[in-house]
Amino acid sequence: MTTLETFDILTLTEEAKNVVLDALANEANGEGLALYVEVTGTRGAGYAYDLYFSERADAPVNAAVGRAGEITIVIPAASVERLRGSRLEFAADGGGGLVLVNPNSPTPEELNPGVPAEILAYGIDGPLGQFAMTVLEQHVNPSIASHGGRVDLVSLDEEKKIAYVKLSGGCQGCAMSRLTLSDGIEATLRDAIPDLSDVVDVTDHALGVNPFYSS
Repeated sequence: MTTLETFDILTLTEEAKNVVLDALANEANGEGLALYVEVTGTRGAGYAYDLYFSERADAPVNAAVGRAGEITIVIPAASVERLRGSRLEFAADGGGGLVLVNPNSPTPEELNPGVPAEILAYGIDGPLGQFAMTVLEQHVNPSIASHGGRVDLVSLDEEKKIAYVKLSGGCQGCAMSRLTLSDGIEATLRDAIPDLSDVVDVTDHALGVNPFYSS
């Protein structure tokens, strides 16, 4: 049994509705299909999504089901609060496509699964944390973006001056990530913050592509 409610979870602009309706018209049994929208995880600092057509009758238990004009929308229960207040719109840039604009952001726990709560509790809102984030964004990420890599500050212990970082993209699981951390990321942070005592990598490298770590 699904939950039918006034659909303020996700709205569609008129352009987005037209794109979805055109796609439905090209589907076999399009009249029996719904647009499913769900959060599948995180990407960068935001959520990752999946949008697809499936039978309306297959909506999972406790899913939110609503309509946008002629379009039936199904959002699985686990994605409802993560998507509440979102808007699906059409963007003409880059050849055009649907873009989901979401006012909600992942929690630190969602962004950093497996990282101990005591490390996350340090946060990144202190003056040193904010400065370290700026250093990473301006001086580290541009240089490692060439091979699809990225580093994010997870937290910073302002008292002990310890920075906890996470690598992603091409740096997650890469055999060169230790060298990237020590000779690139750590060196750059220490140049900018001389009294930094340590830089700790909290990446789960076993989840990367061709990981050199194994569980």
